[in-house]
Amino acid sequence: MTAARTRRGLLGRQTTIAGRTRRGLLAGLVGAAACGGQDESGAEAVASATGLDFEYYVANVEPIFTKERGGFAVESPGGPSCVMCHTWQANAPLKLERLEEGSDGGTFWTEEQSRRNFVEVARLVAPGNPDDSRLLKAPLARSAGGRGQHTGGTFWESRDDPDWQALAEWVAMAEPTGGSVAEGAPVDFEFFRHCVQRVFLTGEDGALPCAECHGSGGAMGFAGPIGEGRDFWNEEESRRNFEVALRLIEPGEPTRSRLLMHPLAYEGGGDYTHNGARRWESMDDPEWRMLAAWVRGERTGSECPG
Repeated sequence: MTAARTRRGLLGRQTTIAGRTRRGLLAGLVGAAACGGQDESGAEAVASATGLDFEYYVANVEPIFTKERGGFAVESPGGPSCVMCHTWQANAPLKLERLEEGSDGGTFWTEEQSRRNFVEVARLVAPGNPDDSRLLKAPLARSAGGRGQHTGGTFWESRDDPDWQALAEWVAMAEPTGGSVAEGAPVDFEFFRHCVQRVFLTGEDGALPCAECHGSGGAMGFAGPIGEGRDFWNEEESRRNFEVALRLIEPGEPTRSRLLMHPLAYEGGGDYTHNGARRWESMDDPEWRMLAAWVRGERTGSECPG
């Protein structure tokens, strides 16, 4: 993957991509991509609605995803490149296309794959605002303003890192045109408090309840400690749990939500890894379907099903 290459531009003309080239891509709204439009029209729609530059993305952002960051061996410490997890982990918030392999053994994305990646990556940025973009905050050290919750570890110790700077520039120079960007429906706190949290206290087939592992607080502590003398969370404790749970779901998209996909059996479409037991065998499980309806914004209030 090089920083300069020639490809057919999204507007149908031959374009040289190098350094900080920027061109507007005006061809509809991002909703077209969400509705399963063709690769080219989908990328154009996203670029139009968000102001994010596709050519800059290909030249400066996409290579970051394949960058080697060391290995797991003692003599070569470091974390895996982004594609090591974000191509095969199908339910991750960031799902990149699988790389193609050339005859020389090198790997690359085709132009069509890059368009699909562009649409995917755009979901995780706030155009014009790097500081509020998940793509930049997840792998950034907490001491530098990051979220400190990236399963793949910390890639950038400070915002002075060249990769962080390249991403920040791409996001900062975006000028949204006012096109509508589809967002998931908000999830309801009351339903979480009264119904979702009950799931955390019950085990399945002899397995420990979620609260046994996720009750100590921290980045995955969505079932934090219950106050002394009580067997359920009060409102303050529930709001704390809710804030953690929000980081583990994608509103409107149950199958992208780690809270639902980690405990789902791999054979049933769940994530490859979960340190705890598999709670649901398939997405047909009534409990899973209840949680999915909540993530889609369809379950509200304090009345629980069943």
